[in-house]
Amino acid sequence: MKKIYIGAFTLCTVLGISAQEVVWQTDIKSSTQDFLSQITTTIDQQYLITGSSIQSGNGKLDAGSKQNNGYDFHLVKLNQQGNEVWEKYFSGQNHDYLSANVTTQDGGFLLAGTSYSGKGLDKKDDSKGGSDIWLIRINEFGDELWQKTLGSSSDEEARAVIQTTDLGFFVAGNVQNSSKGYGSKDVLITKLDKDGKELSQLILGGKGLDEVEKMIPTKDGGALLGIYSRSSQVHVSGSEKGSGMRDAGSVSNIQNSNPISRNSKQTENFGEGDYWIVKLDKNGKVEWEKNFGGKGDDHIRTMALTSTGFIIGGESRSERSGNKTVGIEEGTDLWLISLNERGDEQWQKSYNFSNRDILMSMNVLHSTDAQSSKGILLGGYTQAEGKIEKDDDTFWLLYIDQLGNESWRKHITGESRQKEERLSDLKLNRDGSIILAGTSAEELGKENWKIVKLGDKQIDQLIEKYDIKIYPNPVSDYAYVEIGFDFKDADILLYDMSGRQLQNVKTKNRVTKINTQALVQGAYLVKIKTDTNKTANAKLIKK
Repeated sequence: MKKIYIGAFTLCTVLGISAQEVVWQTDIKSSTQDFLSQITTTIDQQYLITGSSIQSGNGKLDAGSKQNNGYDFHLVKLNQQGNEVWEKYFSGQNHDYLSANVTTQDGGFLLAGTSYSGKGLDKKDDSKGGSDIWLIRINEFGDELWQKTLGSSSDEEARAVIQTTDLGFFVAGNVQNSSKGYGSKDVLITKLDKDGKELSQLILGGKGLDEVEKMIPTKDGGALLGIYSRSSQVHVSGSEKGSGMRDAGSVSNIQNSNPISRNSKQTENFGEGDYWIVKLDKNGKVEWEKNFGGKGDDHIRTMALTSTGFIIGGESRSERSGNKTVGIEEGTDLWLISLNERGDEQWQKSYNFSNRDILMSMNVLHSTDAQSSKGILLGGYTQAEGKIEKDDDTFWLLYIDQLGNESWRKHITGESRQKEERLSDLKLNRDGSIILAGTSAEELGKENWKIVKLGDKQIDQLIEKYDIKIYPNPVSDYAYVEIGFDFKDADILLYDMSGRQLQNVKTKNRVTKINTQALVQGAYLVKIKTDTNKTANAKLIKK
């Protein structure tokens, strides 16, 4: 197990008044180059940190084979206080890189990564040839439920995964030099049901290189893809436009009746690299596509849902040109575009920290009824290009309103600050706190994972307050009870409608899971009592 260090650190405010409280910091030490891909807020408001690591002398052994010395899927779950709940590795016999995960509605996760391994150790399927997409579904304790390998004789890599409204999944990745593709690298989308059965596959691409960077679920059950495109459009016959050409066979070389769909790029690039946005419906078919860029290199990184559509962002080296209406100040600047639900531009803005600014994550603060967006929290880091500034290679935060106007920005440093610190992801919690996750390197090849939780008074003022929340509600087997005010110890009491007490669960956490399997259909009362003598009630419905 990696060494975990918890300590305090300082905050530097660049614009505005410092209004943040450091709740905790956790450093997960490493002697190798560890890659951190994502931080996920779990359904019970804890935190799953995921990435790729080389295990230090405690790798698993397979009968008749030697210990794996390559990269493995690496997961660490932290509680609300930043302490480790569990740590897991999933190993093949070669390198395996965990790229993304999604919280499933039952409280577990689907992991999506790139595998160079054949069958052996934790990997149950043979390689399809080259690198493959390796999917592992786990429960809330990290135990495997099922796994699947997607691939062909070409090289595939996983980049993103979401759960759909029918409880299935969209998995997004890239495929290189595929006989069914259009360019040197194309986008591969696979739709699966909740048990991992493939339902459909789609290849998207132009004449060149296209890499999917981000995928988010949309309100209608579909998906929005953010693709870094260095390709030109493909001119096809009228019958192939719009619906995509259907080919026999499947990219994954498995026995199924789902032929692959192909959609060629129908928009032209403006420059070296552009933002290519593609909207899929709930069945994985292309609804619309848009291209945004200037004459230089523009690299999309992340996207988020707003009340009126979408916000997309990355970094830009382009001056005003193409359909880019804002310039750059230095190196690469952040470039954000607001779109409506049809993909039409609402506004675009540019922001600069100095040197090479890299946007890694974006969270939208919504109203309780989700009818309006109050603001957008951005996170990233700055790399030095030429002269080194004091805040280069540190995490930064930028908060803007719903129209893109800057409210404040801050840099984050600390006791454990090293020479290179790169933010990988951030999450804005419902209580207004912020979780940042990234790497911190004392020297090249020794990247520790650095996890920081901040309480932000400026954001807290925008959060609509509540005393108690229960979800899902109505419930089936389990419910999560969330307490919205401060406390140290609390009792969660469950009563039937006659006033008879059925459960008493003691907790120190804001979110607590309670078992509702034994309840008969009907209405119940959940009551909270805390050490501060504060109480709250809410109705629970068992379906």
